[in-house]
Order: sequence, then structure tokens, then C-alpha cells
Amino acid sequence: MNLDRAVMAFAGTMIFVSLALTHFVSPWWWLFTAFIGLNLLQASVTGFCPAAIVFKKLGVSSGCAFK
Repeated sequence: MNLDRAVMAFAGTMIFVSLALTHFVSPWWWLFTAFIGLNLLQASVTGFCPAAIVFKKLGVSSGCAFK
């Protein structure tokens, strides 16, 4: 698995987790979903992704999007 796939899998998992928390715990978890969306948007514009930095430090090989 390369870095791009790891970041996208992580983002998708976090969205599903936030949806489950919204449904079972509190509607305030929609704010977490919005934060994830904003982070994805800013990463697409700036190329800076905190999750990519963490995965890179964990030894995941680089993909073409996050170098």
C-alpha cells in the first residue's frame, strides 16, 4: 500500500466513524465530519496533509500525490 491509498483509506474510515458517532451518540459529531471534509479540501489545494506526514514517518512508501 502506498501513501496515497493509506491517506484516502484513513479519511474514508474517519468519515464512516463520524457518521456512526452522529447516528448513535450525538448529532454534534457532524462537526467532526465537516472537519475531515475541510482537511481534505485544504490538502487538495495546498498539498499539505498531516495524515500523510504521520504515515510517511510510519514507513509507508510515497505515492504520486504526497511526496
